[in-house]
Amino acid sequence: MTRVNIVTVIIDMAFRGFRYAADWDNGNVMRQEHDQAPLVVTQIARAPRFPDRLRLPLAFDPDGLARDLARLSSDEWISHYVRQNYEGDWSVVALRSPAGETHPIRMINADPTARAFVDTPLLRACDYFPQVLAAFECPLRVVRLMRLTPGSRIKEHTDLDLSFEDGMVRIHIPVTTNPDVEFYLNGSRVVLQAGSAWYLRLSDPHRVFNGGSADRVHLVIDAHVNGWMEALFDAALRETS
Repeated sequence: MTRVNIVTVIIDMAFRGFRYAADWDNGNVMRQEHDQAPLVVTQIARAPRFPDRLRLPLAFDPDGLARDLARLSSDEWISHYVRQNYEGDWSVVALRSPAGETHPIRMINADPTARAFVDTPLLRACDYFPQVLAAFECPLRVVRLMRLTPGSRIKEHTDLDLSFEDGMVRIHIPVTTNPDVEFYLNGSRVVLQAGSAWYLRLSDPHRVFNGGSADRVHLVIDAHVNGWMEALFDAALRETS
């Protein structure tokens, strides 16, 4: 079902004896006399161009992914810093991070204000992960391995500005998983197989529970939308229709 968001904005700003309201449809500013009631502007947001989940026409070798994962030692995993969003063990390894950051927490932070990103030493020590990233012909921001151990859960939450329409997408590539991982997006389960690549609109509500006996590890790529990414999404949509 197509979802349309209705946003009503009331702006009551005194300036030179007038009240102003921004017209979100055309960018004009409408003026209203001071003694009148505040203007109410209603915006009807555009429906998303793509569905909330989309399997991309890319496939990666699960064995190659697993070999690089095995290179990591246990002390290289950092607990996710937003502790109120999970129970158990949700931990992260940075493969690309904001340029200049050396503190482990800041290296795994998907800082929306950061503008420059660099590969970490851990990525440079891998064989297959760099090949995976080279398949994405678009600007890459942070890239992380994210691990959810058995019995752990990520509580339902949303991640702001992570949608195609916002110009930034988050791609999930399962490295290792199991049939008892329950990933729900907008209340509907998404089953992700090792080596597949998925766009998930994570600005929508989502949650995860690892009910299995093995770790669930995803390679998580934040990327800017460009012409190549748009063509990739269009191709994926054609394959699903």
